[in-house]
Amino acid sequence: MRETDVLIVGGGPAGLGAAIAARQNGLRVLVADSGLPPIDKACGEGLMPDSLAALSALGVDLSEYETGRFLGIRFHHNGATIEAEFPRGEGLGIRRLLLHQALVTRVEETGAECAWGVRVSRFAPGAALVQGEWVHYRWLVGADGNESRVRRWAGLDGGRRASKRLGLRQHFGVQPWSPYVEIYWAEHAQAYVTPVSAHEVCVAVISRDRERSFDLTLFPELASRLGGYSPTTPVRGALTWSRRLTHVARGNVALIGEASGSVDAITGEGLAIGFRQAAALGKALACSDLRGYEVAHRRIMARPTFSSKAMLLMDRYPWARRRVFAACHSHRDLFRRMLALHVGDESLLALNRNGILGVSAELLLA
Repeated sequence: MRETDVLIVGGGPAGLGAAIAARQNGLRVLVADSGLPPIDKACGEGLMPDSLAALSALGVDLSEYETGRFLGIRFHHNGATIEAEFPRGEGLGIRRLLLHQALVTRVEETGAECAWGVRVSRFAPGAALVQGEWVHYRWLVGADGNESRVRRWAGLDGGRRASKRLGLRQHFGVQPWSPYVEIYWAEHAQAYVTPVSAHEVCVAVISRDRERSFDLTLFPELASRLGGYSPTTPVRGALTWSRRLTHVARGNVALIGEASGSVDAITGEGLAIGFRQAAALGKALACSDLRGYEVAHRRIMARPTFSSKAMLLMDRYPWARRRVFAACHSHRDLFRRMLALHVGDESLLALNRNGILGVSAELLLA
């Protein structure tokens, strides 16, 4: 029989972030995952400045890994472009496998224990069956994704699911042509291009059509850019959800990452959300205050949820895309301020005080 302060079910980025934060707060930690590291998953592979700041607070060092750098975001739609640079710092593109390896290395440095390739088959109050052995815990953390078994067992499934879309990812061996993450808009689909090294880009396509293949003909300008360049990886897919839970903690059980609710991958904020939640959860566990974690979790989710709703409106309605592009061309500061809000350098209150939200609403609703 084993004992630990914190049993974390799920060894993805959010679960490993929670392990690091719990160790930073002096707690014993065991992470259990059925996979073997490094673990891959389809994602856009871009870390914006707010995500890098959260990683830095966890002590994760990416300097030894191959990466690509980007200065901001550029939108493409029907031959028109709008772009803005981040208010502070720059973003980093990194292959998901390399990011996971960096997180595993940091977890090992902290002294957290990891059990890879194991199944957590049963849950009970204060104990869980890990690969046939009962592990007693003070705190149970569900970091086991959108279909979380911990969430179901703890009775935390209540909430609202707004949408579900398909994300597909593939890498191409081409030198990045832009200092930005580029987002190409089509009818009910977007393609994200993120530099992940000096000679490779990650292309992620998100669509409402869950039967659609990795079809770049939806994005003629991007297809032209990639013409003649061979993929360096096969297509990998994953579902992306918009889900809000009523509660993310009950008793001595807490949820983190996609297990705790999620925003659509269109925001590019999934990893940053998990890392910020990890820091909040580590402090809450050390203080035995999961109610405080609930409050922090709602605060962390507020800004990405706002961005997700706005961008999904653009995905759903052609008129919204047209008017956003028109607004940003008419008011040159608008896209920069909205990007600042997206990465946490601007508040909704400040945008409203400066009339930016009013301009946006007027043009969207005209």
